[in-house]
Amino acid sequence: MNIRMLTLAVLAAFSGAASAASAGQVAVTSPNGRAVIKIARDGGSYVVTRGGETVIAASPLGLEFDGQPDLGALVLEKVTKTSVDRAIPLVATKASSARDHYRAATLQFRDRTDATRRLLVDVRAYDDGVAFRYRIDGGAPVRLRGEKTGFMPAGDPDCLISVFDGAHEVPFARRKITQLDDKKGYDVPVVCTTPSGRTAYAITQADLGGYTGVSLWRDGAGLRVQLSPVPGRAAPVYASQGGLQTAWRVVMLGNRPGDLIASNLVGNLNPAPQGDFSWVKPGKAAWDWWSGPLMGMKPDMAAYRRFIDFAAASGFPYYLIDAGWSKGANADAWVALPTTDITRTADGIDMPELVSYAASKGVGLILWAHWDHVRERMDEVLDTYARWGIKGVKIDFMSRDDQDVVEFYERVARATAQRHLLLDLHGAYVPAGLQRTYPNFITQEGVLGAEWDKMKTFVTPEHNLMLPYTRMLAGPLDYTPGGFRNVTPAAFQVRAELPFVPNTRGQELAKYVVYDSPLQMVSDDPDAYRDAEGFDFIRKVPTAWDETRFLSGEPGKDIVLARRLGTTWYVGAMSADEGATTKRVPLDFLPAGRYKATIWEDGATPNNVKLRATDVTPRDALALELAGAGGAVVILEAR
Repeated sequence: MNIRMLTLAVLAAFSGAASAASAGQVAVTSPNGRAVIKIARDGGSYVVTRGGETVIAASPLGLEFDGQPDLGALVLEKVTKTSVDRAIPLVATKASSARDHYRAATLQFRDRTDATRRLLVDVRAYDDGVAFRYRIDGGAPVRLRGEKTGFMPAGDPDCLISVFDGAHEVPFARRKITQLDDKKGYDVPVVCTTPSGRTAYAITQADLGGYTGVSLWRDGAGLRVQLSPVPGRAAPVYASQGGLQTAWRVVMLGNRPGDLIASNLVGNLNPAPQGDFSWVKPGKAAWDWWSGPLMGMKPDMAAYRRFIDFAAASGFPYYLIDAGWSKGANADAWVALPTTDITRTADGIDMPELVSYAASKGVGLILWAHWDHVRERMDEVLDTYARWGIKGVKIDFMSRDDQDVVEFYERVARATAQRHLLLDLHGAYVPAGLQRTYPNFITQEGVLGAEWDKMKTFVTPEHNLMLPYTRMLAGPLDYTPGGFRNVTPAAFQVRAELPFVPNTRGQELAKYVVYDSPLQMVSDDPDAYRDAEGFDFIRKVPTAWDETRFLSGEPGKDIVLARRLGTTWYVGAMSADEGATTKRVPLDFLPAGRYKATIWEDGATPNNVKLRATDVTPRDALALELAGAGGAVVILEAR
């Protein structure tokens, strides 16, 4: 079949979904009446609208079974509708609470030819998005080849999209759906704007809950879900021991892409935490790997004490000891050797003594480990770390999102929570809200971040300005900012040790406000921060917030974001422009009163920061001076 015939066939399939939808629909409308998701009464398709505008045109629904026939024609037996409006207290994230306000329906279908087979579709409509998932009740095992789920964006819009990759460390590009390669998968979230410009939306997922991850593949003018298989297992892609509950398929909705940043939708679609997580302490961490060799710092008690001393002097609660500390650790840390024992330390390293030294200075230690070394001996490993007095663990190199790895995430999040250990996952898939259920799962990678500045390529200012509008919508990102050897993009060169950063010092400061990570790295060597301009801001800036507000900006170009902790506001501004620019920031988001504004903005060179202070009120606007690939930050304190 040639490409034209294939495209016509796919379009016909979507057209069939549209015909089915026209036969009758069950509509679920958001509390404000603007967002609507409509499910066809034959269970074959759905439509999403906002403010009367079609966002997702008629798109297919359904499951593909392994080992038994797919469901036949469906008959809608029952619709159960509910509504919820509640405030959810949050722990260590971008807001202190989330409003969980939605209208919902569960549609129960039966197979017309086999009345013993039923399918449930749960649907929710929030003011800032819609979501649906499939369920099959009962104790019988369920085996799937895949889903029939698709997304047909109305009008072939411009979208921000990234190619699917196991570690999810790839750049974003702006493309129309019809311009995508139909032989490649694409990652969530996919962020688009309707042709009218009235609605921005993000296609993503939430609450994998023992299910499996997905990639999105172009199917004519739409995207179709492809479930991630377990390596080496031809079929099924997913298998349950009894019953089925898929992940939520999510469409976040807002006026502008930046309006999606403050949304708690992905978290709200996950189960609430069970138990007390008040012990979870967000904060910044000194870190030894980024400024050192690729294979990790050689184990050395004096070197480790140096980073502990730096963290203590800076007021940071953590120091992350990266690869190389354990018995038999190898130079190529990404390879899990069977001779490595992560319950024992390298020769000359006394971990309990190091923990005691750090604790005497108010610093907790976090240890790096390869996931292959954790999954086989999880209880033994984590019990050892808890006995040593370790505060958290960074686990790396999963680089998969199939059912087995999703189960590993849930198991290690639960196991670390039981031992009061923080969890940071690297080589990780894009968040789906597990942080809501386990707040100790405090951050994760799954992002093209600053580590690439010391490896094969450099992270462009344009990419830095894509991330808040794309990857960050799904959850926290351990981008690892803080590089203080700042150069222009034109002067940048890759250097493994003491690496350069191709943006200004002001932009590096702004990342601590703009990028969401309750456990935030201070990535450079302690010597880089000695008497350095702007380091005073890094010492002051929080990592978890009471409120987040998007003020202005466009993906890939610029952003101004405000976050609040208590009565103090922090503003971060970033630009990808090649030349200097001035950002005008109205302060009308502030409550009434007078404020002291302390401002750090770009100076004469990429490594310089200008510091100034002024008094302001909500009626004023700040003019922030940004250099090329630059940034600025502001602290607004009530008088």
